Amino acid sequence: MMGFSSFTPANPAERMVYRTLAWTWPFYAFGALYIVGPVLAWLLGGLAAIALYLGPAMRSDLRASPIPPVVWGWMIGMLAMLVILWAGHVNFNFGLKQTIKSSIGWAKGWALMALFPLAGAVLPIRREALVRGQCVVGLWTLILIPILFAAPYIGLPERIFTSPLKAVGGPGPEYFSVYFFTFDPASWQPRWQFYAPWSPFAALLGVIMILFALEEKDRRWQAAGLAAGVLMVLASRSRMGLVGLVGCTLPPRLLPLVARSWAWMMLAGLTVLASMFSDGIATAIRNVIYKFKNARADSTRVRATLQRIAEERWREEAVWFGHGRVAPGSHAVEYMPIGSHHTWYGLLFVKGITGLFAFLIPLLWSAGLAIVDAAKGARGRLPLGIVLVCVLLSMGENIEIEAYLIWPGLMILGIHAREIAAEKRAAKHAAKRARAASAAPCGTGPAPQAA
Repeated sequence: MMGFSSFTPANPAERMVYRTLAWTWPFYAFGALYIVGPVLAWLLGGLAAIALYLGPAMRSDLRASPIPPVVWGWMIGMLAMLVILWAGHVNFNFGLKQTIKSSIGWAKGWALMALFPLAGAVLPIRREALVRGQCVVGLWTLILIPILFAAPYIGLPERIFTSPLKAVGGPGPEYFSVYFFTFDPASWQPRWQFYAPWSPFAALLGVIMILFALEEKDRRWQAAGLAAGVLMVLASRSRMGLVGLVGCTLPPRLLPLVARSWAWMMLAGLTVLASMFSDGIATAIRNVIYKFKNARADSTRVRATLQRIAEERWREEAVWFGHGRVAPGSHAVEYMPIGSHHTWYGLLFVKGITGLFAFLIPLLWSAGLAIVDAAKGARGRLPLGIVLVCVLLSMGENIEIEAYLIWPGLMILGIHAREIAAEKRAAKHAAKRARAASAAPCGTGPAPQAA
């Protein structure tokens, strides 16, 4: 496009990733995104396995890097999810057919949380491919926004169609449906979900787009990504998106200040001022929280009830391995399934305390790596922002059924782990060479005298 620099993938894996991401909107137009994500994950995971197996025999532009420890953590944790799922199904006698169906669901959900970091860590895929790909999606979004925004005011329908691809199975028809917009049932104001199944998720996809666009070197592409991401957050009318717009973008860039003495002095001064006005600040915070929750009071009530029921039934019925799957909800929760709308309560209900730790441990591990690296420099900003989005997303959604759209962020976690591991290997080799040089003899002694 005129004025926009082009990007050339360096190898087949990078080309696969870049083109899949860049074609997000066309895939959405056919209701195919829910299929594309898992297919890409397993293809890349298989390619990573082949590259690891062949080693030096693999073509030079696809040779594998060693699997970093944190990626091993993701792989072990997500494999444990499958074993825990089987245990829950056995405990509640769901039968072979339901167990196979749920195992396929694992392959399209939790498995992606390990496969994409694995592909990013092992295959030679650059950050630039994902950054540019997200900005291309942003440009697509800006081009389509006039039509989407005009749709509710010129009489176009909310839903365009539901793809026949829904026959492959999934969480619901909305994952295969194509929308112009939807009406908020509380206010009857239009909300836009873009290429996501619903608006709050679209808002956090907008936050992810902003995080990637901030890493773009080309100013035009960066502007496209930033503008599209902000519009996605605002047009979704999502409270969670507004929190993410600030809470996931600023902290990674402010974190390096913790190493500077003047920042600590400023923080101490602000703490003193805050203590002087603590009552007013506390009242203001309570008012903000109250308004935030009551912006959509019905939604807040339903979510709180779902969480309470999930926690009670987990504690009383299935502490270790959970119930194996979500359960139908009653009228009190507007028939929403018990174990949905919250990753952590959902894990407790569906997979018990073992399932919760199978996800929590690798997430904390990745978060720790990103925090330390972000405090040192710019390399850790994007992975830390992605971790923060995952944490925020987990508080209002079931993250595993949305991995098919947040996969660029999951891949970044793998790429970041590869970069850290490569840096450590380089430092180790440099130290080894230095030790070898210092241990080498400095000379051969005095030359013998002639007879």
